[in-house]
Amino acid sequence: MPHKLQVTYFAILREQRGLSVEDLFTDAATLRALYDELRLKYRFTLPCERVRIAIDDAFVDWDHSLRDGQKLAFIPPVAGG
Repeated sequence: MPHKLQVTYFAILREQRGLSVEDLFTDAATLRALYDELRLKYRFTLPCERVRIAIDDAFVDWDHSLRDGQKLAFIPPVAGG
């Protein structure tokens, strides 16, 4: 059964996606599988090893399982000074 998720993209991922927040449905079981799916679909240039991920405002690892209704944030490294 697909999970409905709210996904927020930051920095380069927001630019590559063309928006900052979206609701989506996925059959992916883990964050890694979801990111792989999105990377192909939206042509993200960063591998998952370069991106931090948060679920419901807490950082988690890439093998974390997905559940319906979660709020995700993909946070790539940012430049600044």
